[in-house]
Amino acid sequence: MITFLSDFGLEDDFVGTCHGVIKRIAPDVDVIDITHGIEPQSILQGALVLANTLPYMPEGVHVAVVDPEVGTPRRALVLRTVDGRLLVGPDNGLLLPAAERVGGIEAAHEITNRDYALEPVSPTFHGRDVFSPAAAHLALGLDAAELGPGVPVEDLVRLEIPKPEIGERRVRATCLYVDRFGNIQLNLTAQQVEPLGIVPGRRVEVELALDRFYALAARTFADNQAGEIVLYEDAYHNIALAISRGNAAETFAVKAGTEVRLRVESE
Repeated sequence: MITFLSDFGLEDDFVGTCHGVIKRIAPDVDVIDITHGIEPQSILQGALVLANTLPYMPEGVHVAVVDPEVGTPRRALVLRTVDGRLLVGPDNGLLLPAAERVGGIEAAHEITNRDYALEPVSPTFHGRDVFSPAAAHLALGLDAAELGPGVPVEDLVRLEIPKPEIGERRVRATCLYVDRFGNIQLNLTAQQVEPLGIVPGRRVEVELALDRFYALAARTFADNQAGEIVLYEDAYHNIALAISRGNAAETFAVKAGTEVRLRVESE
């Protein structure tokens, strides 16, 4: 089993070509496309989506390619996790949150053995020439150590994920990413905001750079009328901001990295 996540989109031939490479090497391997709709070059979004979805995937080989530094000396990696999964992708922080979500990294190897790559290797398409063939060979049972030398886990590139600032009644949060419905995922969990009284039914003031409005903490969209602003816990236990049957990110001009402040009124 191979899963595949990227920022390639579906308009071009990139995803199909990678599928073809995998199937030529390992024709009986199943490939699950997690998504190819990661925003171009958005490593953080790719890392978070991979971490959120990996626990729901069958154990196997997991390829992720969001690689703005392709063609530079950045390493190509295969990580073996404690639970036996193999993660393949660039050494830019993309793979680490997912590996840690499923128990941590048992071993890391740099992919350097050209016997398991397509020649010549394009400097701009390692998804096709390096990562896809490596994943296919791993799915056939190749030992990860055959792909290249070990890399100390502490030497791997890590992403800096923004941390929220939480006071007695105020929260300074950051938009981590926006989904296709315009829902705004924040770097907050329900566990973090419940002590402030942000629970279903509570009205919360939301402040952006140029806007200030009220949202109702709710369990689901159906708890609100169309057009109402909702603060809710999403399927991955993050707090998100939405407009019922609307597009919150478009309405409030929010994108990844935008600061969002919450204030709870006194009861």
